[in-house]
Amino acid sequence: MNRRRFHLGLAAVAAAGLATLAVSIDAQAHSIWFAQRARQLALIYGVGADDLDAVSRMGKITSVTGYDDAWQPVATRLRVAGPIPVVDSDEPVSVVAAVMDYGDWVKMPDGEWHAATRKEHPTAVIGEHNFKYALHIAQMPKGEIPMIPGHTLQLVPAMSVLPPSIGMPVVLKAYYKGKPAAGVQILTDYVNDPDQTPLMTGADGTITFPVRNQGLNVVTAIMLEKPEGKSLYDHFEHRATLSFVLPHKPE
Repeated sequence: MNRRRFHLGLAAVAAAGLATLAVSIDAQAHSIWFAQRARQLALIYGVGADDLDAVSRMGKITSVTGYDDAWQPVATRLRVAGPIPVVDSDEPVSVVAAVMDYGDWVKMPDGEWHAATRKEHPTAVIGEHNFKYALHIAQMPKGEIPMIPGHTLQLVPAMSVLPPSIGMPVVLKAYYKGKPAAGVQILTDYVNDPDQTPLMTGADGTITFPVRNQGLNVVTAIMLEKPEGKSLYDHFEHRATLSFVLPHKPE
């Protein structure tokens, strides 16, 4: 089953006044992000270097949005180009974003995952609903980064200019429903080091770390939201990526 295996170390964390849960993540977790493929911007579904079948999952994409360098909306859509979905827009875009509702999942006592709920599998040891978000900055727009509609969890730069070189500090900020979110787990290099020990956002939702790559950087934020009252779910998983590219030296 094409799902991720993570182990719950269920320690409650207060994040933006909401109940969240701490998690330990392993290499089977999957996210969506944007990356260049053959000079086109593609939507990637996978983990680490595993670039999996995103085309078959396009029906789970609930929104794709694009913005110019003044944060004005630009009509943007996904188009199937062979084995990958690529971004088409009416005008050049500085920022592209997407939301995927990955649906209900249960983990059974034998360790297998199924796309279902505890209603169909009452003996499941974990029941969850998954949401995935992606934000790609091709060119840093002017002004404050807005909250993008539909992105319950959003990871954005907390600085007006991205650092130009590998190893320089970058400051990011996690938001949950538009409010700074503490206790969000951060993987600083999701493509090249998906098994790293996560960092954690501080009380103001920010995280600072050295930029990992002189090239594509994909940073992943992960938060588990505990539902109120009785529920079929142990949690809702929100998984958001921020991707950007540091330029190489002129050829």
